[in-house]
Amino acid sequence: MYASPVDKSGRRRPVWNAAGVRALRRHLGLTQQELADELGTRQQTISEWERGLYRPRGASARLLTLVAERADFAYEAVPAKDDNKDAR
Repeated sequence: MYASPVDKSGRRRPVWNAAGVRALRRHLGLTQQELADELGTRQQTISEWERGLYRPRGASARLLTLVAERADFAYEAVPAKDDNKDAR
């Protein structure tokens, strides 16, 4: 669901892709609007992530990771299809 590049500290950091965001939202049983409300973002942003137009980054990506861990969401590291996609 996400690729795990290594950051400057040597730790793996998740990079969420469209399928991962959608799977997490469905695992949580939330609508796009409900997930947006939880993350403090717009529903349109969630939609854009799920359609692969953009990827979550920075604080949004970290929040998704924390939510996934707390929800016992089973995700796996897989290579990102396009590391050059714009992020939002």
